[in-house]
Amino acid sequence: MDTKHTDRRTFLKSSLSTAAIAAAPLVLTARKGDAAQAQGAAAQPGAEPRIRFAAIGLNHGHINGMCSALTRAGGELVSFYAKEPDLAAAFAKANPKAVLAKSEQEILDDKRIALVASASIASERAPLGVRVMKAGKDFLSDKPAMTTLAQLAEVRKVQAETKRIFSVMYSERHENRATVKAGDLVKAGAIGKVIQTVGLGPHRELQGTPRPDWFYVKAQYGGILTDIASHQFDQFLFFTNSTEAKVVASQVGNFRHPDKPGLEDFGDVMLRGNGGTGYIRVDWFTPKGLNTWGDGRLTILGTDGFIEIRKNVDIAGREGGSHLFLVDQKETRYIDCKDVALPFAGKLIDDVLHRTETAMPQKHTFLAMQLALEAEAGAQRIGPFTPRS
Repeated sequence: MDTKHTDRRTFLKSSLSTAAIAAAPLVLTARKGDAAQAQGAAAQPGAEPRIRFAAIGLNHGHINGMCSALTRAGGELVSFYAKEPDLAAAFAKANPKAVLAKSEQEILDDKRIALVASASIASERAPLGVRVMKAGKDFLSDKPAMTTLAQLAEVRKVQAETKRIFSVMYSERHENRATVKAGDLVKAGAIGKVIQTVGLGPHRELQGTPRPDWFYVKAQYGGILTDIASHQFDQFLFFTNSTEAKVVASQVGNFRHPDKPGLEDFGDVMLRGNGGTGYIRVDWFTPKGLNTWGDGRLTILGTDGFIEIRKNVDIAGREGGSHLFLVDQKETRYIDCKDVALPFAGKLIDDVLHRTETAMPQKHTFLAMQLALEAEAGAQRIGPFTPRS
């Protein structure tokens, strides 16, 4: 598959369309610690933004969802920078009020900007976050926020020194309404004490939209457990309420892409934390017959029941995504999550304004990435398998 520079423009345009469809109005108040939402409320024209933010690094279309979430929560995107002219041009068209900066440093020197969001090439995110924090600003990264344990150590060091926020947009939890609802149900004791999470993250290469070259270079994307599975590590820690955890076993393989030796198309992990256990499986084997890029699933097993989330599709026939099924000692229920609010971006802005940790504790952010990096680094290489004769 040829993945030249023109593919970045196609990929970004596709992601822009997806982000526009997925975005829903969200308004949050500016009071300290307040995450009250008004779903469907329109932004007040001429209102002063809660914070001003910028985007640096537009290599993944996730940047659109990140900026959309911050804008819905009261932030104002004032400027952006990308070293690739085609990516900058596409982003400018989608965000006409934002100014293209002449350089990264121009944004870092801009005293108006409180936070920088980035979806640059994965291996470049942590070094950028270090520069952002040293410039006195907070940082929101796409996942994975780093690709090596050395990068994690440097980010931890600089964050401790600067006291700035280094956060990660885990869209599977923060921007999925069923997953947000599941968090509320678990906190309320709907399934008792959580014992285990099972997180599945299947993917499919975009049809007719080849991914850029860096998606197939392990040193740049970090490996399948670092990249895709970072979502599942985050959810494992959150739903088991684990503050300590270790990787029990992990394995990765390339089963069907011999022409892309740097790609890992399968990986799985067993985890044990001080709040529960976990299993993760991620892959690039979504069949063409499914009407979405991946049947992402999360099962949360408790002592009194379980929750299953179908993040993108209900293969039983219900339309859309964010499907939640709850089974307890009384009944089996389907819960409609279409009106569930998405509080992450509003809480993050609260944290920027008030130096709190309501969106996601800093220790959680680092531990989720540590587990992903350790699982990748220690993974056994497997496959392809040879059938028995």
